[in-house]
Amino acid sequence: MTDGGDATGRKNYVLDTNVLIENPQCVLKLRNGVENAIHIPYHVLMELEALKKTPKLRHIVANVIGVLSDNRDRIHFIQNDKSHSAFTDIVDNHILDEIQASTIDDPVLVTNDRILKLQAELRGIKSEELRDSKPFESESQRYTGFVEEGEEPVPNCFSWREGKPVLHAPDGERVISHTCDVWNVRPRTVYQNLALELIMAPHIDLVSIQSEAGYGKTFLALAAALYAVQEKKQYDKIFVLKPTIEIGAKLGYLPGDVSEKMEPYVKYVFDLLVKLHRCRAANKVFLNPNDEMLRVNPKKFEILPLAYVRGMNIENAFVVIDEAQNLARSEVRALLTRMGEGVKCVVLGDTSQVDNPYLNEANNGLNWIVRKFKGFPNYAHIVLKGERSRGPITDMVLKSKL
Repeated sequence: MTDGGDATGRKNYVLDTNVLIENPQCVLKLRNGVENAIHIPYHVLMELEALKKTPKLRHIVANVIGVLSDNRDRIHFIQNDKSHSAFTDIVDNHILDEIQASTIDDPVLVTNDRILKLQAELRGIKSEELRDSKPFESESQRYTGFVEEGEEPVPNCFSWREGKPVLHAPDGERVISHTCDVWNVRPRTVYQNLALELIMAPHIDLVSIQSEAGYGKTFLALAAALYAVQEKKQYDKIFVLKPTIEIGAKLGYLPGDVSEKMEPYVKYVFDLLVKLHRCRAANKVFLNPNDEMLRVNPKKFEILPLAYVRGMNIENAFVVIDEAQNLARSEVRALLTRMGEGVKCVVLGDTSQVDNPYLNEANNGLNWIVRKFKGFPNYAHIVLKGERSRGPITDMVLKSKL
């Protein structure tokens, strides 16, 4: 970073919109107690006003405005004769105009916009990047299922002790030193192993799993479902519930019965079920397991869209709710209130991949579950991660952050 500032060493940071969006808490970090001064150009506020109309950014802008409002007395807002120009030109030019027209001593523009940095340099304005800039994370991403040393344990969370994970169950701590073997599926990472441990724990009724694509959350949930229903006979049936974010023809206009209508949305679930059947025979979930064209037995395994769950009373079942990030809070509530006695429910999703145009990273079903249920003795959450995923190409994608 540059060393701009006044004679006392106090720095005058002028924040650009992009650093506020990427890390709203940068205001506090750069201020560093009372050491430095924070300045916000008026046109940054105008740009935030425009961005709040974008569904994907609305919740982040609200977070930024919250931080600015909470620190109103500690922030200097730049407003001068350059602050009221028509909002039709490039906003960055107005921001630079405002800085130059201000009386700030040796201002330092903080921005991750490289073009704006170059423009600032040409005008003789110092600039620097926010090095620890971090995109907004949802609660289901921040709470990984682990607590740091010295942090108060949450029911059913994990911590590390001498290199081994420790489960903090309501009835006491338990070191997880074994590897789960569920339906001939052996986990590829320690996080997958711990996810299976949570799913199979008898005292946990609801488990949520957050991960990027490729970490096997659906495969693990289905393996655990087959193990619990067909081998252990703990439940009578498996339900897979899935939102249908429709890109093409509406579900109601597609030909066939509900299973045929759902086929485009759930083929990957069926493919995973067949893969598990090859790992170990899951005869009861198929009408005729010897047929070349396998068909699911609806008495033992059923995939349903949300509309078909309303009014149902699900009991003695293993339920998988897939892609929960595409469910609204009201939909999650409607689903979970359908769960009666003897239900194990596993909720899967990735809050960075919200396809529902009316939802975002913070306002979605998976995130609401973590926010509201964290701390309950029969609930657990975990984020799957690691260097190994479904295969070497996916590994490259995840490592490279493509």
